Amino acid sequence: MKTLNIIRKHWSRMLADVTERAPYEACGLVAGNNNESTAVFEIPNVLNSPVRFRMSPEEQLRAFNLIDQNGWEISAIYHSHPEGPETPSKSDIAEFAYPGVIYLIWSRIDGEWRCRGFHIAEGGYEEIDLCIHEREHRI
Repeated sequence: MKTLNIIRKHWSRMLADVTERAPYEACGLVAGNNNESTAVFEIPNVLNSPVRFRMSPEEQLRAFNLIDQNGWEISAIYHSHPEGPETPSKSDIAEFAYPGVIYLIWSRIDGEWRCRGFHIAEGGYEEIDLCIHEREHRI
């Protein structure tokens, strides 16, 4: 099972975004290198929906350009499911367009936000491990 390493400040930024945008789905990108996060890009959900998301094309392109300019990769796409489920929905699977990119799904269960990571492929998904850490403590 693959692991995505996320620096705590990036984790906190995603958590703040999904919390602020609830009850609508939040969405964004996680850039990285060597399987570790380097930046988070919060991108407006143009659908303003509690059950679907579509990233603002202009903001998504701006993020792609910054990721490219810095020599990073798109490590993950994150979005929230404010009322669940904790796993990819049928529309998440059907609309998935970035093979090899991890999907981070934030869901609110009993008032608490949780995040799980998934690889989506061939109409299904597989969970991956997430490791949250402080950069200065890594060896």
